[in-house]
Amino acid sequence: MKRRLLLLLPLLIFLGLGFFFYRGLAMDPSARDSALLAQEFPAFTLSTLEDPDARVNESLLQGEVTLVNVWAEWCPTCKEEMPQLLTLAEHGVRLIGIDYKDTRAKGQEFLDTFGNPFEVNIFDPNGDLGFDLGVYGVPETFLVDADGIIRYKHTGYITSEDVEKVMREVEKWRS
Repeated sequence: MKRRLLLLLPLLIFLGLGFFFYRGLAMDPSARDSALLAQEFPAFTLSTLEDPDARVNESLLQGEVTLVNVWAEWCPTCKEEMPQLLTLAEHGVRLIGIDYKDTRAKGQEFLDTFGNPFEVNIFDPNGDLGFDLGVYGVPETFLVDADGIIRYKHTGYITSEDVEKVMREVEKWRS
């Protein structure tokens, strides 16, 4: 009896682990709220994409509601998202970009090709700021209120259907 139980133990452990792995694969990570909601935007000091000598920090996000979009030249969905970001900028939404794990030349080429809706592009070649934001895939967009607090996160690219929702979030925090 004891011997049979010892033989079944590895099978039971395997089945238990298999259940949890299967359950984890079925979860949608984009449906999770960011741990940074209602938190200050992480502190940083980085250069801009356009000028390696120009340094910016989190104070850039003070005083006005801002969408911070994390993008990269190597990201195919970032290309799909760019028309929606241009539309948001045309409607008066302040956009700051974070060029994530890219080279300056590739980032500039991307903006020259697809347009530049961003007031400033923060250059994050090592992904340090992205790491601090909990970015696990680009694009990701954060709404930061006038006090520098993260109020909303959009995981994945902003579709044309999402533009209205994002505009409502911006207006909500402008009030």
